[in-house]
Amino acid sequence: MDLSVVAVAREDDSPVEEPVRVAVAADRLGYREVWAGEGPTWDSFVLAAAIGGATGRVAVTAGPVPVNVRDPYTIARGAASVAALTGRPVGVALGTSSGRVVEGVHGRPRVRPAAVLEETAAAVRRHLHAVPGARVGAFRRRLPPPGGLLTVAAFGPRAIATAAAHADRMLLDTVSPEQVRVLRGALDRAAEKAGRTPPTVAAWLPAAVDPAPESLAQVLGGIAGYLTVPGYRDVFADAGFGDAVALAASGADRDALVRALPPEAAATVGLVGDLEAVRARIEAYAEAGLDEIALVPATAGDPAGEQTLTALRPV
Repeated sequence: MDLSVVAVAREDDSPVEEPVRVAVAADRLGYREVWAGEGPTWDSFVLAAAIGGATGRVAVTAGPVPVNVRDPYTIARGAASVAALTGRPVGVALGTSSGRVVEGVHGRPRVRPAAVLEETAAAVRRHLHAVPGARVGAFRRRLPPPGGLLTVAAFGPRAIATAAAHADRMLLDTVSPEQVRVLRGALDRAAEKAGRTPPTVAAWLPAAVDPAPESLAQVLGGIAGYLTVPGYRDVFADAGFGDAVALAASGADRDALVRALPPEAAATVGLVGDLEAVRARIEAYAEAGLDEIALVPATAGDPAGEQTLTALRPV
C-alpha cells in the first residue's frame, strides 16, 4: 500500500497555517507526496507553491480543483507554474465539488458537473503533456510539463467513466473498504470499455493513531457531513449508526451530530485507533483493491499530525 499525506482536505477550525506544517512533517518523515486541497480558505496552487518552498523533496498534487470554477488551461498552467518555481513534480486533481462551494462561495453556476468534469479532464490531460514551444492561441508555451499525475475524484458512474478514460489515478474520499471494492470494480469495467489500463485508486482517509479526544472529535466532525449523502448514509446506517443518520436527516447541526456519533463511527471510513487496529484496517483497504491511502491526519490534539504520521511513516 502506497501512503501519501493530505495537507488540507476540508474546512474546519484548524489554524490556517497548519497545512504547511503537516506538509513539512510529511516531507521529513519520508512520505513521497502531499496533496494541497482547495476550499474556501486555500487556493490549492498557492498552497502547493508554499509547500514546495518549505520542504525538501516531496512531490505535490494540487486539488481537487472544482471544474466549474477554473478553465482547463488555467488549471494546467497553475501546475506548470508551481513545478517551475519549486523544481518538483506537480500533479492536478479534478473534482465537481458541491453547490455549497461552487455557487455559495464562488458565485458560479454548478451546471452539468459530470459533463464539465469529462470535458475538463480531457483538456487538462492535453495541456499537462504539452511541451515548450507548443502554441496556445497566439502564444507559445514557455514552461515545461509539470510532471505529476492527473487525478479525477469520482464516486458516481459518470465521474468513474471520466477517470477511466482520462486519469492516471482515481480519487475516492472518506470511504469504507466495502465501498472501495464496489467502486474499484466499476472503474475496472469502465476502463475496459474505454480500452485503457485502469488508473490506480487512491482514497483520502481520516487518520488518527491513539487519538486524543480532540483528534477524535475532529474526525467525527468530518464524518458528520457525510451522514445525509447518498451512498454514505447507508454505510453508516448498516454499521449501526442509524440514529445519527436520522438526526442528520432532521437537519441537526454539526455539533449535535458529533455528540450523537459514537467513537466507533470514526473507524468506519477511516484509520482511527491504536496502531495494531489501524494497520489491520490498512490491510482491509488493500484487500478491497485500494492502491494508495492519502492520510488526512487529525491535527487537533496532535499538531501537524506528527504522532499519526510518525506511526505510519513509510519504511
